[in-house]
Amino acid sequence: MDPVSHQLGRDFQKTVVSDRIRLAKLIAGALCGLLLSGCAESNENANTTATSTVTPPGAQQLTPVPRPPAIIDMMKTRGEQDQAVPVIKIISPANDGTINGSTVEVKLDLSGDLKGYLPHKDPATQKGNHIHVILDNQPYEAYYELNQPFELRNVSEGKHTLRVFPSRPWHESYKNEAAFQIVTFTVKGGGKTSKPTATNNGQTMASPASATAAREGKDYSPSQAGDVDPAKPLLTYSRPKGEYKGQDADPVMIDFWLLNGKLQGDGGEYRVRYSVDGDEPKFLDKWEPIWLTGWISGKHRVRLELVDKAGNLVDNGGYNSTTREITITK
Repeated sequence: MDPVSHQLGRDFQKTVVSDRIRLAKLIAGALCGLLLSGCAESNENANTTATSTVTPPGAQQLTPVPRPPAIIDMMKTRGEQDQAVPVIKIISPANDGTINGSTVEVKLDLSGDLKGYLPHKDPATQKGNHIHVILDNQPYEAYYELNQPFELRNVSEGKHTLRVFPSRPWHESYKNEAAFQIVTFTVKGGGKTSKPTATNNGQTMASPASATAAREGKDYSPSQAGDVDPAKPLLTYSRPKGEYKGQDADPVMIDFWLLNGKLQGDGGEYRVRYSVDGDEPKFLDKWEPIWLTGWISGKHRVRLELVDKAGNLVDNGGYNSTTREITITK
């Protein structure tokens, strides 16, 4: 073979090899891209699965609206009850008292200018005036019949707080100064932490049949008191709570109790910051309930916090920042 032909052959071989290398690189790059895309899709699906139980931020637009007409109509039938000035006092457990055993009897005295206000559940509607009873910082329980004690059952051993305040049938609290009381008590020989307190669908389990089975009460999950100073500002989360269905699912009320402090719109220095599902926080500057419309079906997380003028959380035993999960079913 002459030198020129030999050189051309070598150049041709180099070109083929080079093309094969470039092709291999292209194929490798394409495979890598597909793999990365698959990984990204897998991660995205994993994140979606992890957060699908609660409505993601921005998925709904909530707007404050006036008091619903149905509640206004209910108020018209109640006479002067909504102008009542109830005074509530915890008879037992005694403040700084000690309870032996896991069942704590709550006994209350209700007095003041009641104007016909009386806690009682209507058998037909299953609604009525009631007292909100809060153990530690767990969701409240409604207490209707004050002629017999309300039982806190399966209370864990240790220190606990109890907060109470009167409420209307639609769970709006009375907000006069004497309508709230808090006590601290200690339980010895408390309930078992492994004892189930709720069914699979979240309903409170019925207590075993006994002589006191007719009493109102609840089996409680394990909890302990926060280190609360009753002389400092204290925010008590009240509503929303639980599941909202049908016409109750929109609008939904936000309500709370404020002790030892005033909001800016009432001449004070504090604000209540609220947020839903991690959306941008908003503020309440007057101590009154608000109703929000625009909810979509599903689970939602509602947070209420007491903050100062600078927006800093005002801590008091961990109770001034509370998050509850609710369910909207339309």
